Amino acid sequence: MSDSFPRLHARTRRFTLGVPRGFTIAPAGDRIVFLRTKGGSDPVTCLWEFDVLSGKERLIVDPRALSANEEDLPAEERARRERSREQAGGIVGYSTDAGVTAAVFALSGGLYAVDLKTKDVRLLKTPGSVIDPRMSPTGVHVGYVSGGAFHIQDLEDEVDHVLARPEAPGVTYGLTEFIAAEEMDRMRGYWWSPSGDAVLVERADESPVQKWHIADPANPSRPAVEQRYPAAGTANATVELFVLTLSGSRVPVPFEDEYLVNATWDAHGLSIVTMSRDQKSLRLLTVDPATGSSTVVRQDTDAAWVDIATGVPGHLSDGTLVWVAAVDGGHRLIIGDQPVTPPTLQVREVLDVDGDAVLFRASGEPTEIALWAYRNGRITLVSPAEGGVYNGHTAGGTLVVTGQTLHSEGSTAHVSHNGTPRGNIVSHAERPGLDLRVSLIRAGERSLSTAVLFPSGHVPGSAKLPVLMDPYGGPHAQRVLSASGAYLTSQWFADQGFAVIVADGRGTPGRGPEFERAVLHDLASPVLEDQVDALHGAAAQFPDDLDLSRVGIRGWSFGGFLAALAVFRRPDVFHAAVAGAPVTDWRLYDTCYTERYLGHPDEGHYDSSSLFADAEKLDRPLLLIHGLADDNVVAAHTLRLSSTLLAAGRPHNVLPLSGVTHMTPQEVVAENLLLLQVDFLKKSLA
Repeated sequence: MSDSFPRLHARTRRFTLGVPRGFTIAPAGDRIVFLRTKGGSDPVTCLWEFDVLSGKERLIVDPRALSANEEDLPAEERARRERSREQAGGIVGYSTDAGVTAAVFALSGGLYAVDLKTKDVRLLKTPGSVIDPRMSPTGVHVGYVSGGAFHIQDLEDEVDHVLARPEAPGVTYGLTEFIAAEEMDRMRGYWWSPSGDAVLVERADESPVQKWHIADPANPSRPAVEQRYPAAGTANATVELFVLTLSGSRVPVPFEDEYLVNATWDAHGLSIVTMSRDQKSLRLLTVDPATGSSTVVRQDTDAAWVDIATGVPGHLSDGTLVWVAAVDGGHRLIIGDQPVTPPTLQVREVLDVDGDAVLFRASGEPTEIALWAYRNGRITLVSPAEGGVYNGHTAGGTLVVTGQTLHSEGSTAHVSHNGTPRGNIVSHAERPGLDLRVSLIRAGERSLSTAVLFPSGHVPGSAKLPVLMDPYGGPHAQRVLSASGAYLTSQWFADQGFAVIVADGRGTPGRGPEFERAVLHDLASPVLEDQVDALHGAAAQFPDDLDLSRVGIRGWSFGGFLAALAVFRRPDVFHAAVAGAPVTDWRLYDTCYTERYLGHPDEGHYDSSSLFADAEKLDRPLLLIHGLADDNVVAAHTLRLSSTLLAAGRPHNVLPLSGVTHMTPQEVVAENLLLLQVDFLKKSLA
């Protein structure tokens, strides 16, 4: 008997296991190094290589052959994986030299080096568990963090040197602080010089950040875990930068702004990107590594907030700046100081700069993300003309295009060299086995991107079905995409007897800065209004299939906040809600995310976006779910809301998940969460 979808969904980590990722293309374009598990339910990630000329792949390192205990991870590494939403184990990251001839990686706290030609693997001696090893571009040294200290090791003689030690508790060198990893997508805390003789290193001091404690009530003998959490309006970690040379010198690199967004060190020099605490100003600076002095190259400002673009700054072969900024109503690619993409093409991120060519992702139609290339003043579509969601990398004339479409199951990874196809890098992901019945429409007065899903056996017009809204709904995140993988869970819910609606309202990306900034100072009203608008718009297009007298809503994280908000404020529309890990009071969420949209708490925009003032209005079934080990949206959100509901005499259900984080990675938990939600919704909407 085959596994049920909930079991398979959990075992395959949402069908991400077995998918190739983490591509590194050799400068000559002849080889591609990548990560992939051996099967769709195998959680151990291996290191592989694809030969571009022959189209064949070979296994470089299988962690099982190294007898490393995957569960023996340093606390800092577990935190890194939670921040990056890493689903698998094994070799989840690696670094190569500039020539892609050798690689280093961490496994179970150990430091390993591998010759990519011979596949010889060495376990290097280190004084403690290793975090984030990165090889120097020359391949002579490897940098890493252990015990908060920044180390380098000579890969030939294996002599270890400590370039910076923490001076006090709470200080680390070479690691990102919580905010950078969680909210700015910056997962690294040091950057090698191209010559490999110096490193730009972050010093993070978390002592100013308030202490919170994550308890495990199911195991009272265990002490609570102490965590530094920068809640809105409170102090962030103090971040400083230093250029450390292998000879032992230390040069401070001062900067004025609160946030270090990014840094790059390439053949054209050392650059850093910083952002003010109110996030209305973003500055690009070039740094003299010998003196630490900096010069402002570009400053972007916005009355609402400045967006952080991934993959910039970059430079063409002659040093011309590659940048992304909001200009004339669109997120645009900037070359030098000139926009080279139209305002109607929303640039998502820059992937690679290869000589004078720039590979980037962008959306014309909001539900599609295509691959584009810029060269010599022109932009060209390089992903398939069929609409979908694509990603990729390029170097040395080789292009890897990964993607999903709405009409095909699973993802693909196509390789070409100088325009000639060279084969595919195979995905071992499991097939969900669902009959996807999704229609992408524009709904409501704002023409919102909306997906409507019906049970696989539903005959249009044969019956009015109870409706389940299944949004995320929050800013800078998108659910409605032209990719089959985006709707697997929604289709399973539909197959349980619901018409499922997924809608992206104001604040979500893909439609330009004005649409995103509509949630400024109000994270509640616009997003809830748009869910109602999308519901009624979908019902107008499917009048014989949607029963608006039975409407449920479910969501996780911001989606959980939105689900609870819906039954509090619009019980005339929504008749039951499942709120997973909801943000209930924005004062309890982190500085960077919350202050971007609501400003400082003293400005007075928080109460109108809180759930507590509306709690006494609850007269619909509400199920609150929260992992007690969640260090992102802490369980206090749900517990405080539950107490408020109890004080108001409003019945509700609470499902606490012992030992579960924000990702809910445990297989049994993830499986049964789906089943329990269906049971609750069916009973509530009967």
